[in-house]
Amino acid sequence: MKIVVGYDGSPAANSAISTASVLFPVAEAVVVYLCTPPFGSKGLRARLRHSARNVNELIDMVDHESEKEAERLVVTGSTLARAVGWEAEPVVKRTWAGEGLGLAQLAEELAPDVVVVGARGIGAADSKMGSVSDLVVHHATRPVLVISQHMVSTEYQALRSGPVVVGVDGSAGSDLAVKAAEQLFTDRDVLTVTVDDGDADEAVAAAHVRRFRGSGAGSTADALVAYADERKAAVVVVGSRGRSALKKVLLGSVAAATLQRTYRPVLVVPQG
Repeated sequence: MKIVVGYDGSPAANSAISTASVLFPVAEAVVVYLCTPPFGSKGLRARLRHSARNVNELIDMVDHESEKEAERLVVTGSTLARAVGWEAEPVVKRTWAGEGLGLAQLAEELAPDVVVVGARGIGAADSKMGSVSDLVVHHATRPVLVISQHMVSTEYQALRSGPVVVGVDGSAGSDLAVKAAEQLFTDRDVLTVTVDDGDADEAVAAAHVRRFRGSGAGSTADALVAYADERKAAVVVVGSRGRSALKKVLLGSVAAATLQRTYRPVLVVPQG
């Protein structure tokens, strides 16, 4: 199992590593810190401004010290990853594309089985998800596991042996989601669920999956999350909509709604 972990030293990032280690006890992890402009922490830049004699010296000092600061930070993440039983490699990468897009690009190069990111807000993604987890799930071409730092004890307990709930709708994207769930969670029950809006695909209906009534992305996600809660699921899996002409993964409305509605880990599987 090869994992790429987005790491920034935050409690959310630390929680993501410890939570993911329960789902994937044995893994080779690449712990990545993305450096984006302005490089270096606010405190570091303030100190260097007082130390530099001129602008050129300040630029050189920020360039050097920000890299060292990033190396120290990502070593903390890799140390935590080793402490939970993973093999871990720290990586610092500079990017001008932003952390989320930069992590998605690096994941495409490294081709991991899954990308792990932490989310700070309400549910697996808050309204300002702003950030890294939002952009990663929109642009990644690898499965992305988004982990909330606000899980409660029953949800943590479910990580150890709970089933994996996959939302299906008869599309190629949901087929890929089921396949990814079966490949990543080989020792767990994989339960498929669809929401019947009156236009259910015959192939889905023939699969004897658990059904709910509802229409629209919000009610579909509500039903999926309710079923995951009922079954004490370890993970909820959804497929993304697929690629645009620009080859960027568009996050489907149901996937986005699911991320907003659950605190359980959510695996978003891109199409193709």
